[in-house]
Amino acid sequence: VKGFVSEIKFLNGDKFLEFLKKSGQIPLPPYIKRENLNPGRNDRENYQTVYASKEGAVAAPTAGLHFTEKLMDNMEKKGIEFVPITLHVGYGTFVPVRVDDIRDHQIHSEYFSLSKESADKINTARRQGRRVVAVGTTSVRTLEFLSDKDGTVREQTGMCDLFIYPGYTFKCVDAMITNFHLPESTLLMLVSAFYNRQKILTAYQEAIKKDYRFFSYGDAMLIE
Repeated sequence: VKGFVSEIKFLNGDKFLEFLKKSGQIPLPPYIKRENLNPGRNDRENYQTVYASKEGAVAAPTAGLHFTEKLMDNMEKKGIEFVPITLHVGYGTFVPVRVDDIRDHQIHSEYFSLSKESADKINTARRQGRRVVAVGTTSVRTLEFLSDKDGTVREQTGMCDLFIYPGYTFKCVDAMITNFHLPESTLLMLVSAFYNRQKILTAYQEAIKKDYRFFSYGDAMLIE
């Protein structure tokens, strides 16, 4: 049923991943239409970041789809440091906000993990006055969920249910790279909280005029 979730329990948990790899399909957003709902070979290759290393997400962190190994190598040569974090995108990312008051919306919890090495690199960058640029809203939510009031992050693994909407005060992230999002989505609310809702709407209107591509396979923007 559209908009709802069915739960299936496996009696033998050890076989779960084996079953998924054999019978499962790449989960695509509902607005990407494929014949017989079957993702093609291009989706299996393209709907994945070059730096993904852990299984568990039901959707790709689409801002990361713009990065290639060559691009990342060139950026590192210019002194840009890449720091890995993990957040397994959950099915809630596709759920629209259906309440009149956004404060009543319940966001789904998602698994995250930040290593001590990554936390140390982020904290060092902040102490040195360098910017923390998050690639995607998933990275933003994870870092903000983990941040103390002064923006310090620590090694941790758990479940993130932070809902960021206008009025939120950011503590760790200085800038973000993000795609153009669906209307009435929690992702659009997050970027509106970061950059100012009216400025975001103006940017979206400009993107429409210039035929930018929206959503998962679309273009991205840097906001700060």
